[in-house]
Amino acid sequence: MTREQLEALLADVAAGRLTPAGALDRLRHFPTERLPFAQLDHHRALRQGHPEVVFCEGKTVEQVVAICERLESAAGTFLGTRATEAQAAALKTSFPRVQWNAVARTVFLPSLHALDLPRAGSSAPRSTGSILVVCAGTSDLPVAEEAAVVAEAYGHQVERMADVGVAGLHRLLNATERLTAASVIIVVAGMEGALPSVVGGLVDVPVIAVPTSVGYGAAFGGIAALLGMLNSCAAGVTVVNIDNGFGAAVAASRILRRAAT
Repeated sequence: MTREQLEALLADVAAGRLTPAGALDRLRHFPTERLPFAQLDHHRALRQGHPEVVFCEGKTVEQVVAICERLESAAGTFLGTRATEAQAAALKTSFPRVQWNAVARTVFLPSLHALDLPRAGSSAPRSTGSILVVCAGTSDLPVAEEAAVVAEAYGHQVERMADVGVAGLHRLLNATERLTAASVIIVVAGMEGALPSVVGGLVDVPVIAVPTSVGYGAAFGGIAALLGMLNSCAAGVTVVNIDNGFGAAVAASRILRRAAT
């Protein structure tokens, strides 16, 4: 339940349009709702500004559908990451409006009351600025696209810049105007993970680095990129976990929301 939904519920009670008993019935699963295999946090949007997101990996199709059904019932929307095609197909059957991004492996049901917004799914003000997702190589796109989709679901303006890694640095330098126009930059890279340092040395905005597990043997599944980013000599670069495009998008969203207030 979002702050707006709770305020509307209380306003209905105050105006006599809804009885206290009716309001209590709507809040019967607030703040948490217990399922046999999960405990849903319907209070998270009030605490953190964003509702609970479903990490679909490792869950059965039935579990994902059941969780998403309860989230939709409570908030009118849901977002899932690391979803499989089978999970997405099952959700599409229950919710024809579900947006399935096969590259990002995300499933997103925009809220009906937000469909008239520039970005469906959130009432986040567009004046908070833009998020630029910079992707080093095409192989890093799944992680970069996860970050982009999550940021868009949270209502932010998102720009994408793909395949601009340090193997061809001129591709990035030719786009410096786009870099300097962004409010927050998410940089996704595998291999040696050098790209965030380069970007961090060109801009004066927060840079969130995302190491990916892309690379040959000595990349150690992303550990080499992670260590390279943690040891960046560029100021203002922060790092999230390997392949964690979701975490980078949440961090970027919070930066912009806090700046707006």
